[in-house]
Amino acid sequence: MSPTQWDFPVELCCRPMAFVTLTGLDVVYNAVHRAVWDAFCANRRADRVPISFKVLPGDHEYPKCRPKRTSYEWYIPKGILKTGWMNKHLNLVPALVVVFYELDWDEPQWKEKQSECATRVEIVRQSLQGRNTKVAVVLIQKKTPLPPGEDVIASERAAALCNACELSGKSLFVLPHTDHLVGYIIRLENAFYEHAQTYYYTEIRRVKSHKEFLNKTTHQLLFVRHQFKIAFFSELKQDTQNALKNYRTAYNLVHELRAHETNILEIKTMAGFTNYKASVTYPNPDPLETQAGVLDFYGQRSWRQGILSFDLSDPEKEKVGILAIQLKERSVVHSEVIITLLSNAVAQFKKYKCPRMKSHLMVQMGEEYYYAKDYTKALKLLDYVMCDYRSEGWWTLLTSILTTALKCSYLMAQLKDYITYSLELLGRASMLKDDQKSRIEKNLINVLMNESPDPEPDCDILAVKTAQKLWADRISLAGSNVFTIGVQDFVPFVQCKAKFHAPSFHVDVPVQFDVYLKADCPHPIRFSKLCISFNNQEYNQFCVIEESSRANDVLENLTQGKMCLVPGKTRKFLFKFVAKTEDVGKKIEITSMDLVLGSEAGRCVVLNWQGGGGDAASAQEALQASRSFKRRPRLPDSEVHWDSIVIQASTMIISRVPNISVHLRHDPPALTNEMYCLIVTVQSHEKTPIRDVKLTAGLKPGQDANLTQKTHVTLHGTELCDESYPALLTDIPVGDLQPGEQLEKTLYFRCGTVGSRMFLVYVSYLINTTIEGKEIVCKCHKDETVTIETVFPFDVAVKFVSTKFEPLERVYADIPFLLMTDLLSASPWALTIVSSELQLAPSMTAVDQLESQVDRVVLQTGESASECFCLRCPSFGNVEGGVATGHYIVSWKRTSAMDSVPVISTVITLPHVIVENIPLHVNADLPSFGRVRESLPVRYHLQNKTDLVQDVEISVEPSDAFMFSGLKQIRLRILPGTEQEMLYNFYPLMAGYQQLPSLNINLLRFPNFTNQLLRRFIPTSIFVKPQGRLMDDASIAAA
Repeated sequence: MSPTQWDFPVELCCRPMAFVTLTGLDVVYNAVHRAVWDAFCANRRADRVPISFKVLPGDHEYPKCRPKRTSYEWYIPKGILKTGWMNKHLNLVPALVVVFYELDWDEPQWKEKQSECATRVEIVRQSLQGRNTKVAVVLIQKKTPLPPGEDVIASERAAALCNACELSGKSLFVLPHTDHLVGYIIRLENAFYEHAQTYYYTEIRRVKSHKEFLNKTTHQLLFVRHQFKIAFFSELKQDTQNALKNYRTAYNLVHELRAHETNILEIKTMAGFTNYKASVTYPNPDPLETQAGVLDFYGQRSWRQGILSFDLSDPEKEKVGILAIQLKERSVVHSEVIITLLSNAVAQFKKYKCPRMKSHLMVQMGEEYYYAKDYTKALKLLDYVMCDYRSEGWWTLLTSILTTALKCSYLMAQLKDYITYSLELLGRASMLKDDQKSRIEKNLINVLMNESPDPEPDCDILAVKTAQKLWADRISLAGSNVFTIGVQDFVPFVQCKAKFHAPSFHVDVPVQFDVYLKADCPHPIRFSKLCISFNNQEYNQFCVIEESSRANDVLENLTQGKMCLVPGKTRKFLFKFVAKTEDVGKKIEITSMDLVLGSEAGRCVVLNWQGGGGDAASAQEALQASRSFKRRPRLPDSEVHWDSIVIQASTMIISRVPNISVHLRHDPPALTNEMYCLIVTVQSHEKTPIRDVKLTAGLKPGQDANLTQKTHVTLHGTELCDESYPALLTDIPVGDLQPGEQLEKTLYFRCGTVGSRMFLVYVSYLINTTIEGKEIVCKCHKDETVTIETVFPFDVAVKFVSTKFEPLERVYADIPFLLMTDLLSASPWALTIVSSELQLAPSMTAVDQLESQVDRVVLQTGESASECFCLRCPSFGNVEGGVATGHYIVSWKRTSAMDSVPVISTVITLPHVIVENIPLHVNADLPSFGRVRESLPVRYHLQNKTDLVQDVEISVEPSDAFMFSGLKQIRLRILPGTEQEMLYNFYPLMAGYQQLPSLNINLLRFPNFTNQLLRRFIPTSIFVKPQGRLMDDASIAAA
């Protein structure tokens, strides 16, 4: 019995597809027929209908159909399912036979061709006699047919051909051999698929019709048979839902069969077939062919064909058959079969993301490889799954896997693997008993002493003998005697932790750290060397502990040795060294720790921990310890609880603590753009002189980039800083300082924008000091930071008013107006306004001299100073956005600042003003005051500012306070660019501020020129003095 006979038959495992045969195609000698066949079978995509095509000759003999039974009364079935039934319906009995025939509708010899085609169809029907197989005809034509209904001849001849061949219209097809052949073929396939569906539906109904003649007493096997056939036909019909339903029913019916030793294999086989078909998660079948032999029914013994009786007719023959099967079974390598099945299962569970089940099956595969004596593959698989069990803490399972792996490594004489697994089986994760650990520990020491270990228990005798020879060869061969084993991926019998005494050390203090070791093996064990490696390898030489010992001293019970570890006891080793001054500001980190077991005389094992220690189980144990509320027992002062030790594998080297004082003197806040003075005082409190004192001062790095661009620092306050000055002055040499001596340094900052700034003053120096008898040069530093607020020194308000001090939203061309500026001090310190200057734009002119009116004015907080300038704007036409006025420049400094500090000039851009042109300018000449009952002459000047002749209507409205002489109402013309003068004599009647007679002007060409606008330019009232005596006037004049 070959191993392939254990597999399912191919016809059971393949995907059932409708079977269609094509006749009339000469695919060897006819190119057209070959192209048609290639279109059917080549490059079939998944979206095409599931059909299995086969080309057969027209007179092919199909399997004969047995006569139909009309009754099952006396029928006794010999088995459940014949071996050839599935193959027959998959590859022998078609659902549809297609007859291909070359015939065009305009064929001259139509009658002869029609008769020949009908003959071919009849031959096919004769070969299918008794079958329900469908027959169809495909006419291969050279021309593309016309749309239906347009070709009358084609319709008539198609009907005639259907009558001659005894076909329905749905079974006659036309295949034009054109460029779109594949498209026509796909349409044909869909039609063939519908015919095949009809055939399998008919077969299902035929099988179902037999069930009414069956009884469960004598026809139990037929119930299973018919249900299986219905399910199989449903699969061929691609009715998956009904197929699954019927397979499950068939599986249940198999369970109802009466089982006996004679038919149990047949029942199990059919149960396996139906279960396979019903299961959607079953792995893909083996594509290799099976040698089914000559059995008539699946699952029946070759010497018991067709016997359904439970009584053994020939016991001797039965005994001989069973012995023969057992004899053949001994030649079967069951491990290969099991490994294949396990491999398929692993792939399945990996596909559906079941990692634990996959690991479990891989362990079984590794053990099966071990039984098959393929130790290399066994070790590879077992080593792969160990990581999962370590990380999840399955220590019992891990111990079992390690035991098998240790056997494999022993039988292959793999030195490093044998040592690694021994180290872990001796550790705290191992669930072995102490006597087993003692045996493994003894074997480990033997290997380190270059001797052969004792065989592992329960190993094959022949494999042990082979292994002993391999171990003998390992001993005799000269090779590397040092094995470095990284322990971060497994759990050895030695634990290691490193802890610095502090997270940082000053450079003038020795760096100290402890290394803790703990052994979990059954007996005390002695190591030969412990060495620590750092990221700076220059420190490695200071952190080595070594104890010379002989190879046979490893297990000697000497608990007093420097490197001897007692099981369960924590051993602490102290290390210290002096850090290098160039490592100030750097991190010193333990990169690895090596613990050496054995000696160079025999073999040497180097246990390597990365970083500050810890193995595969340390993280999980630390988490459990942090969550535990269990009280730890009290230990002597010299001992510590292992779980309380926290790994600290790195420390920082920081500079020596400075012994100087740094004081800052200044007057905040700073004012925008001023040279702000900051005085730095440095005093030494060291006991010895300090040298190379340097000062770094300025804007602290890391702030907004805009602050960096607008902040400048200098040592010279007599000149203003510009953009070329830095924001931070570095390494300014100051000199040396004796003990108690102090010095001052003045700094000047200029801040171009308001807001808070953080300034840094950093003082560094060198000093000689002695540590651990070694003199070193330490660089010390001290820094002070101060936050300074920058504010505006003053606020400037600007407004435009008329000559009557009325606010103006706009000015009028060539008419004087006033520009008023107000400086309001916002500084908490007194400010001295050195001078001011008005720089007019080209669009503005001054009416009088532009002289500063606030020179040397001192402003306290909240005080203000004002200036007034009379300006005129010439006509520029309509300018969008207004006309530029110019700049107002204020030169100032702090009143308390020294004379050498430069004056700050603040430039204020004056607002734009809207300028309007008016057609007529009016101004009045009159005295500054009048006197009661004395004549008051007033002249009005009217100037035409346009290029047109102006028609002007002038009227004067009387006032109760005045009598007047002059033209009360007049109409006149003013030529372009000329001026007209009007003279009036006003006679005051009352004293005090009196309303002047109102002058009204109406421009006929410019109706928008209103009297309200006119009153902006001419006075509307005057102060009238009372009438006095002449002597009073003389007195006043004399005064």
